[in-house]
Amino acid sequence: MSKRAFDFIAALLGLALLSPLLLLVALLIKLESPGPALFRQERIGRGFRPFRIYKFRTMVHDAPSKGGPITFDGDPRITRLGRVLRKTKIDELPQLINVLHGEMSFVGPRPEVRPYVELFREDYQEILQVVPGITDLASVQFRHEAETLGRFENPEAAYVSHILPEKIKLAKAYVRRSSLGFDIALVFKTLCKLFS
Repeated sequence: MSKRAFDFIAALLGLALLSPLLLLVALLIKLESPGPALFRQERIGRGFRPFRIYKFRTMVHDAPSKGGPITFDGDPRITRLGRVLRKTKIDELPQLINVLHGEMSFVGPRPEVRPYVELFREDYQEILQVVPGITDLASVQFRHEAETLGRFENPEAAYVSHILPEKIKLAKAYVRRSSLGFDIALVFKTLCKLFS
């Protein structure tokens, strides 16, 4: 079975099985604060093609006007429910829609926003040979990224100078080692990190 076929079938089953949870979370988000239940943002995909990534909204609806693109531990824009969704990674579940559309895979380098891709364009020439994913090596290593960024006076500068270069190294490592077996191992490693 090809990776794309596996992604499509697994995403379809995931959306069907998780639909009660997805609907409940969407309802709770709407009840807690005004604004849409889903957050959509442009990310750069394979071959530098842009797409809209889906997540559950974890911040106040006008968050972009109240701060930068980087969120960190203690960010006042994050709602109470949003903190729970982020900690449990439930906010990432709508990305199953992106997987279904072929814009993302279950495993692959995490898609970045355009400004950061352009900043490291030469590196992304290699990384964006593959479809971005919901989880990757960096997702495991930087499980508590928001907490780490919260320790810096300027979280965005810290992300660009410290964290993103490390994520790029890990993304390149994934591209060079990519295989179905490696993907399955990464999914299990991600789940272990999530439930530990």
